[in-house]
Amino acid sequence: MIGQSNSVDSEVAPFFSHPSPCRFVPRVVWVEEGEEHSSIVTAVRSRFPEVVVHRFVNVAELPRTNFDDAKSCLVLRRHRGGFLQHCPAGTSGLVCCNYLVVNFASNCPYDCSYCFLQDYLASNPHLTAFTNVGDGLAEIDRALSGHPDKQFRVGTGELADSLALDPVTSLSRELVPFFASRANALLELKTKSDCVDDLLEMDPGGRVVVSWSVSPREIADSEEYGAASLDARFAAARRVAGAGYQVGFHLDPIIEHEGWRDHYGVMFEQLFDSVAADQIAWFSLGALRMTPALRRKVRQRPRQRPGSHPLASEMVDCGDGKLRVWRGLRVRMYQALLEHIRAGAPAATVYLCMESPSVWQRAMKEIPSDRQLGMRLAAGARW
Repeated sequence: MIGQSNSVDSEVAPFFSHPSPCRFVPRVVWVEEGEEHSSIVTAVRSRFPEVVVHRFVNVAELPRTNFDDAKSCLVLRRHRGGFLQHCPAGTSGLVCCNYLVVNFASNCPYDCSYCFLQDYLASNPHLTAFTNVGDGLAEIDRALSGHPDKQFRVGTGELADSLALDPVTSLSRELVPFFASRANALLELKTKSDCVDDLLEMDPGGRVVVSWSVSPREIADSEEYGAASLDARFAAARRVAGAGYQVGFHLDPIIEHEGWRDHYGVMFEQLFDSVAADQIAWFSLGALRMTPALRRKVRQRPRQRPGSHPLASEMVDCGDGKLRVWRGLRVRMYQALLEHIRAGAPAATVYLCMESPSVWQRAMKEIPSDRQLGMRLAAGARW
């Protein structure tokens, strides 16, 4: 029964519950008044009939919570404002891939130690799924219809894992058919989960790429709390590739740590044992980057350890407001990982995320324009 209450502190326990690996179960659900019959709310209530559900009228009624506790409470509400925007990674002075992002959710049930959301969403940390998906799709449709000769790459993985909540909301069942029917758009679903069951029942029509953020086992096990294991991610990639999807891999953040060369080498062996090279749309490479505020947040988190990998390396100010390991080390890491990629998938498209033209030149031996890079990624996805 949906009731009205503002006192749920006792029901909001730290972190979250998983009945099976990386399957999110909310401890309490908040539903915005008027959204009770939306497809998202219907899906959530049918899956978790025993979970306490509260109604709210204004977001100010939601319980105040911190970033840790917010991950156990699911808020279902309308999104106000526009859904579609240019990727904020397109910072002036850095090579940009002309990516568009659309946010159907905010925050993530996983808790990676280095995640930028712990600072970016500090004032609004509630794990939220937006109920007015149709409004977002209508906005995307207007953009696509208004520019029929332009190719669009759209991703849902900026403020939330694209698939972590899919067993809860079934959002992919609305997104995949929509993009499969559009000739000038490609959807990327980016995840650290193995929540792909719904995807296997749909035809992507060559318009959906499912991408995994991957790290060596030593990083995944110690720094990516709650996410699927590396084995599970590669198994899921093999399943969706077998169902007709192209897959992508994002090595971002690349984290320097003792033994990193060998650890990444082992990871690539497993990757290429799992997925054939011709099924891979692209790889992205991006070194760990943090704002000073984010690094302070990481240090302050109660379960963070002083020797944790994201805090172990010396980082320097790179002039764009972010800290990274020094440029020479970043270039060496990119070159080492690129060697593995070229050995396993010689024709795969590879790009750097949030890097300067000088790093591109040293690591990749080229400096593509934003337009060239965007077109190359489009071609890599086989449009």
